[in-house]
Amino acid sequence: MFVMQDNQLDKQFQKTASNNYERSTDSSNQVVEIESALRHKARSEREHRTAERAAKALAEKNMRDMLAQREQAERHRLAEFLDPEVKRWSNGKEGNLRALLSTLQYILGSDSGWQSVPLTDLITAIAVKKAYRRATLCVHPDKLQQRGATIRQKYICEKVFDLLKEAWNKFNSGER
Repeated sequence: MFVMQDNQLDKQFQKTASNNYERSTDSSNQVVEIESALRHKARSEREHRTAERAAKALAEKNMRDMLAQREQAERHRLAEFLDPEVKRWSNGKEGNLRALLSTLQYILGSDSGWQSVPLTDLITAIAVKKAYRRATLCVHPDKLQQRGATIRQKYICEKVFDLLKEAWNKFNSGER
């Protein structure tokens, strides 16, 4: 849009300058003065538009930064209450992928979309891998961002994701 306006101003300048040049052939100084006045006007308008765009971009950046700071403060506040809850859930199950997957519904809650998997269904390595993949889709930070999860849900899922990833690595090293 601004490029189009700049092009239009340049065409207008050229047209006006050529018309002015035809009208005032008696003095070359007058043509230069008219030309420089039009150039100055076009340049100042272009600089003004650029400054407006920069100010708008800066305001948007400041808003994003402020929202990120608020979210970070909220995360720290929630950490005091949620860390013990996550530790209570994972207590005794650290590194045990089957146990973590079979009790995942207790920490995620009913609104997460996770459907419980009985421990008896997690006997084979293939079933564990399948359940792990489903769980990571449910708690992965990028997926939560797409779904518009709350800060509380994001925090819990981030902690659960780390625990599951650690248990998965242990599970894989034990299988080989």
